[in-house]
Amino acid sequence: MIKGLAWLGVRTERYEELVEFLREGMGLSIDHGSTDFSAFELPDGSTVEVFGPSDRDHTHFSTGPVAGFLVDDIERARRDMEAAGAEFIGPIHHWENQAWSHFRAPDGNVYEVTYKPS
Repeated sequence: MIKGLAWLGVRTERYEELVEFLREGMGLSIDHGSTDFSAFELPDGSTVEVFGPSDRDHTHFSTGPVAGFLVDDIERARRDMEAAGAEFIGPIHHWENQAWSHFRAPDGNVYEVTYKPS
């Protein structure tokens, strides 16, 4: 079911410092962003997103960085994972041709499943 890692998101009170580290220390370029939000696209097509303190859409990112696991069929993945004990947080979100859904795994941490066309 899982094909790889597609996305990593982190909410931080030290937004400026982390963005600077990703740019200067890791050599990543900002793909797009706004106030307290930066998205970096990596060479393999995966994405790292950083959310600052004024972001209110990701307050459930309370356990640390959130990894997004790449799947072919997000609806099926969600059904299978719910049956295995994952607690999903809200609906499946769609943007352009991508989709994602956050969940809390049995270990208490937040993750997501992600669909991105090849």
